[in-house]
Amino acid sequence: MLRVLKSGFYTTLQDSGRFGFRNMGVPVSGVLDEVSVKKANILLENNPEDAVLEITMTGPTLLFEAPTFICLSGALLSATLNNKPVENYKVIKVESGDILSYGKLESGFRGYLAVKNGFQGQKVLNSYSQYFPVTQKKHIKEGEEIPYMPVQEYQPAISELKLENHLAAQFLEVYKGPEFSLLSKRQLERLFSMEFVISEKNNRMAYQLSETIEPHAHTMVTSGTLPGTVQLTPAGKLIILMKDGQTTGGYPRILQLSEHSISVLAQKKSGDTIVFKLV
Repeated sequence: MLRVLKSGFYTTLQDSGRFGFRNMGVPVSGVLDEVSVKKANILLENNPEDAVLEITMTGPTLLFEAPTFICLSGALLSATLNNKPVENYKVIKVESGDILSYGKLESGFRGYLAVKNGFQGQKVLNSYSQYFPVTQKKHIKEGEEIPYMPVQEYQPAISELKLENHLAAQFLEVYKGPEFSLLSKRQLERLFSMEFVISEKNNRMAYQLSETIEPHAHTMVTSGTLPGTVQLTPAGKLIILMKDGQTTGGYPRILQLSEHSISVLAQKKSGDTIVFKLV
């Protein structure tokens, strides 16, 4: 078991996502930064869908009650194991009684903790991913115990990888959305020439941007959306849906983020800037 001594700001159990239920209004959920998680699971030779802890802004304090191997990825959060600094993207052996702690946020916004063979728990609709309306749990709380399989020996084929280069990336690669053609020349100029600031309204459901690209009066029938869909409100504000975002919406869907760009955006916090790049 992994015992949670302190929970951190917002720590959740996430896997690759909850698929096949969007027709019933259930979001995909799952890890926001797939780039970081994929590398951690590769180092541990886990399955791509194995569950990890997603750690937002400030990390938890965790007690390992059985030996295993772990890998940290994503944001740099000044992690220590038994008060000794540990690095991201390295396979680390932990023993029973070891304590993993997190300190100051150095870079990025969301870090990940992967364990050999993945964290266990109770699956809901074929996924471990925490999403309150479905799982009835918003996040990991102090005092919880998260199961994992003890591992005494493991010889990784690759023991470490280079640090992520997408934590500081500013450009978001986007494709044209279904209602892209509704944009005026002026809106297009602003959309692809401006730096947009991440507003305080950002979470696993959606990111809002502070700047606007001019109001509009277009109406449309409520239609399907995806993680990474960029919606344009009548006031000209931009809303970028994330993994816990709604499955339908009534605002024009002007852009669609690439999978890589969702990972880039997941590492942004309030005050950071992004620029759209059409591909």
